[in-house]
Amino acid sequence: MATLNFNLVNQSGSNTAYAYITGRAIDNNRALFLLRADGKTAYYPTSPSTTITPLAQDCAIPLGATGSTTTVTIPHLAGARLWFVRDAKLTFYLNPGPALVEPSSSNPSDANYNLFWDFCEFTWDSTQLYVNITYVDFVSLPIALTLTTTSGETKTVRGLPASGLATICTALKAQNTKDGAGWDKLIVTKNGTNLRAVSPNTGIVLNSGLFNSYYAAYVNQVWAKYASVALTVNTQAAAGDVTATASNGTLNFSTGGISYTQPSTADIFSNSSGAFAVSGDSTKDAITARLAAAFNRSTLLINPNQPDGVQVADYYQNPVTNHYSRICHETSLDNRGYAFPYDDVGPSNGIDQSGSVYDSSPKLLTVTLGGVPMNQVTGDSTTTSVPLSRSQKQSCLKTLRKLFQKK
Repeated sequence: MATLNFNLVNQSGSNTAYAYITGRAIDNNRALFLLRADGKTAYYPTSPSTTITPLAQDCAIPLGATGSTTTVTIPHLAGARLWFVRDAKLTFYLNPGPALVEPSSSNPSDANYNLFWDFCEFTWDSTQLYVNITYVDFVSLPIALTLTTTSGETKTVRGLPASGLATICTALKAQNTKDGAGWDKLIVTKNGTNLRAVSPNTGIVLNSGLFNSYYAAYVNQVWAKYASVALTVNTQAAAGDVTATASNGTLNFSTGGISYTQPSTADIFSNSSGAFAVSGDSTKDAITARLAAAFNRSTLLINPNQPDGVQVADYYQNPVTNHYSRICHETSLDNRGYAFPYDDVGPSNGIDQSGSVYDSSPKLLTVTLGGVPMNQVTGDSTTTSVPLSRSQKQSCLKTLRKLFQKK
């Protein structure tokens, strides 16, 4: 069975840190998989008879003292997550299936809610390794990625600096002072210490009424604009460019009878409800991804060609925008990282925003917990390479988005 090594580096500042690896084992009928505490033995849970059943094996991989490197070995996995926790252990449970009950950042009664934890996501199959850092649910512990290929090339995502959470929380408070929209309510504290900053989508779950009509006026402006101007969306897929105009409160596309009612703020932040719910129609779902990205970045009033008519410098320029996403990107050392589920959408041949590394011939993935102090940050070490095809990359993104949309 094929295996791959990950090096896990503890730079968290704590001598008590653990990692967990979960996913679906591709070479074992996609069985639920966890890695045991030795970092090399697979654990395939059986279906329990009751809900909220504790794991039968210890899956907390100790990372050792700050500065230590721990090597773990994984098989081919889909929809996988690499979890980190500082100063404690995480609690996972099993439900009949078996189904894994994961730590939650949106449930204050969850056993892990008041702990310092975070995760990155990956899929490794016979075609490629795809890994990304994610801020879709929240940010807490800095995570950085370095992928070394069999040809000796390295690809990196540097993630947040060691002080990243503090910087983000300060910026959220500053934004709330400007517009009073409730950005400060995204900050979760424990005994006066910042625990995490949650995304607007998670914040809406934790705070009833938060951002209730935040995007309403902007959406009305968009609909008014495209009542007289055609909107062109490049699906970046087989359908190519498709056009739409708005009338009677509906955005009507010229292909496949595809149309959209006005999205609510919750639809925009979740990218998966109401007007932006997954349809199963590949063309409509491609359009949805690009509309959702344009709303989160507030680019629809700038240019009628989406996403190719705008560049990264155009993102988040409207006062009504996803300021959480803006702040996460501004704080990240290379301005990359998933801050909403369709953050990989961009102009053709544009600059990647999603905070991912991927390659068809991986040799070693190094994942660093804790970030680096700002006084140690040097120039961008990300190497350039011939990217995988869009279809190869999308095969992994499809799996990861299923995770996003379950939140």
